[in-house]
Order: sequence, then structure tokens, then C-alpha cells
Amino acid sequence: MAEVRTEPVVVVGLGRFGTALAMELVRRGTEVLGVDNRPKIVQALVGQLPHVVTADSTDVEALRQLGVAEFHRAVVAIGTDIQASILTTSLLSEMGIPDIWAKAIDAQHGKILARVGAHHVVAPEHDMGERIAHLLSGRILDYVEVDADFAVIKTKPPRDVVGMPLRESKLRSTWGVTVVAVKPEAGIGGRRPGFTHATPETVLGYGDLILVVGPVDNVERFAATE
Repeated sequence: MAEVRTEPVVVVGLGRFGTALAMELVRRGTEVLGVDNRPKIVQALVGQLPHVVTADSTDVEALRQLGVAEFHRAVVAIGTDIQASILTTSLLSEMGIPDIWAKAIDAQHGKILARVGAHHVVAPEHDMGERIAHLLSGRILDYVEVDADFAVIKTKPPRDVVGMPLRESKLRSTWGVTVVAVKPEAGIGGRRPGFTHATPETVLGYGDLILVVGPVDNVERFAATE
């Protein structure tokens, strides 16, 4: 099997988010250059990240000397220094880096980052808070929002759809959702099989786990049904 290779990534800002991201990328085999303006932070990561340097990311010459312009992917993970976050993103955009991800601390910050050149804006704290709110509010066991108003959830099926083929359950007309995968309840040996694709002939059991996709309001309403 051919080795899967990914483009190297420069991660600017090595706080908790940036460090966790950089280390996970390295674990997955991606070459990472970590950059931070705090010598103590950089020193603490020597030996954990293969390439980590102290530099001022708001200084275009410092970025050029590090060869940042040669990267195709960059992450601006700077936390509370909004000015540095915006300026760094703008400089990376001016360098022509084609894939820039930037961390925002609020919606206004995110809009500015997009205007100055970020191709993807993420808000880790907001996204995690929203996800946990969904998990705490009902029978949703996992929740991933894949667009502004579209989500995938893991839940258990309501009684109304148990014991019949999915083609007879009228999921789309009743709830406006689709079951895409099912993980059957544990069998005699106590071991639960893995997820498999759902088909029109799939019959759900009440203890099954299912993956459901659809508009956010619809999946929440479906998951709230006993």
C-alpha cells in the first residue's frame, strides 16, 4: 500500500489549541513548523514538536526567513491577541498561502479574519460549548454540525420506527431526517457490532445506536422523540 503523504503545515501560536493541533498533526505523520513569540513556550515544546521556533509572526521578514511562504497550509492559532491574529492572517494571505485556517474568539473577530484572507475560520470554544449543550439537552449521544444548519447526530431510535424496515418508517416525511448508519444492540455475547450502512430494508431495534443526518431543528426534534 502506498504511503499517504500530506502537505506540511505551519502553526502560528502555540497556546493550548495550537499545541494540541500541532502535536496531533505530527502524530498523524504531517510535518509541522510551530511558531510562537514566547521563548518559554517554544523551549517547552522542543523535543515534542520536530520543528518549533521563536519568532514574531507580525514581522513579515521573520516569516520569510522561516520559509513560511513555501507552505501551502497555515493555521493561525493565536489566542487573546486579536491584533496579532489579524495581522498574521493578513501577512500569510499576502504571501499567497492558498489554505489559511484561523482561530476566532468571537463572531466579529471571525468576520475580520475572513476579510483579511482566512479561508477557514474556527471558533473552538464556541463550537465545543454548542456541542456540549446539544449533548446535555436530551437523547443525543454525539453531535457534529457540518454546515450552518445541518448536523449529524448519534442517538437511539424512537419507538415509532422500531421493528419495521426504514422504507416504511416515513422518516423524511415525518421528521425530515435520514438514518445513514446503525450499530445494533449487543448480542448474546455482550459485544456490540460496529456501525454498518443503513438500507431501506434495515430494521431498527430500540437499543440500537443510529447516525442521523438532517437540518439541525429536525435532528433535535427526532432525538427528543421517545
